[in-house]
Amino acid sequence: MSVAAPPEPLAPAAPMDANGFAAVSGATPAQMADLERFRVRLAERNAVMNLVGPASLPDFWSRHAWDSAQLLRLAPDARAWADLGAGAGLPGLVLAILGKGVIGFHVDLVESMTKRCRFLSEVVEELTLPATVHNTRAENLDLTVEIVTARACAPLHRLLGYARPYLQSGATGLFLKGQDVVAEMKEAARHWEYEADVVPSKSDPRGRIVRVRRLGRARKT
Repeated sequence: MSVAAPPEPLAPAAPMDANGFAAVSGATPAQMADLERFRVRLAERNAVMNLVGPASLPDFWSRHAWDSAQLLRLAPDARAWADLGAGAGLPGLVLAILGKGVIGFHVDLVESMTKRCRFLSEVVEELTLPATVHNTRAENLDLTVEIVTARACAPLHRLLGYARPYLQSGATGLFLKGQDVVAEMKEAARHWEYEADVVPSKSDPRGRIVRVRRLGRARKT
């Protein structure tokens, strides 16, 4: 597998407010209301459990909401999504909010930690989202989806192992990563045969999205 070097990282993106997010994402007023309720719930619960870094909450709209929402532009026709290590609901809950009302749209939120699943379930129920919470490990499920996502879940070589059942059933992986993505991809190539490309993040010039189109056999290491 060849990996093209990404451009040099730029300065962090300027903070974005709710109006800025609505402008770049095209979110409707109803979707913005749901996202605001999610933002409030996330801040409340983050005070008593570790969901996201506290310092990131003031920059919710760009660092969390837009970082998640941009994935829809890479798969605009996809309806069946799975978010692995769903944790705080990023990107899974944001995707479910923006897909609410779209016929056939559904997100499977996969999370092994029970207390995080309780948070996810509360938000799904409160906002009546097209999502199902699975309190288990990703590799224990038998789900057929079009897109599998993950954010801050694991290094790529481990993440491919978690996502293997989905990718080998035909799903495309969209994995949100940081500026060390080339090193992660090279390490993953020591463990797996796979095809992938790197898409620059729209939310942060330092971010990358690894799009995995095929996962083959595990390599002997």
